[in-house]
Amino acid sequence: MNELIAIFIGMALINNFILVRYLGLCPFFGVSKKVGNALSMGIAVTFVMSIASLATWLIHHYILLPFDIEYMYIIIYILVIASLVQIIELFIKRTNLALYNAFGIYLPLITTNCAVLGVTFINMVENYSLLGSIVSALGAGLGFTLVLFIMSNIRERLEFADSPKSMKGLPIAFLIAVLLGLAFFGFGGMI
Repeated sequence: MNELIAIFIGMALINNFILVRYLGLCPFFGVSKKVGNALSMGIAVTFVMSIASLATWLIHHYILLPFDIEYMYIIIYILVIASLVQIIELFIKRTNLALYNAFGIYLPLITTNCAVLGVTFINMVENYSLLGSIVSALGAGLGFTLVLFIMSNIRERLEFADSPKSMKGLPIAFLIAVLLGLAFFGFGGMI
């Protein structure tokens, strides 16, 4: 149990995908302008990370390893993630049209989010158990969501700030990301 807690906290805070591993920066800067959009993207990424980690763990341990084709893991993982996103998108579209409209472009964008692929690689390299892989994905997804939420709150407030014209938009977002990265870097020294 302690190991699972350590995996969760490690993925959410200490090794945060955005601020420490620099994965998922495109949605971080693109979607973090509004809190609602950031939360929708964070929830969708967390869900897909969890399902992808489950699927890739099963494929890795029951197909790639027994048939001695683990060198195919990159191609297989990309196919699994892209297929899962398409299946989830179709399922949500047919069962809950309001939720599908709320997610909008975010579900297809997850296919190209390197954080989703990154968590599957980390699970494989760290040789996590099935439960450890799912906890790792949940921690990574919730850490991703947390950072998107913090950034979107700051950026919404900066819309009303009297910033120099040259700092509006992405330049100030980069500076905020650096400061958030330094803050999260401090979590690594606590353990």
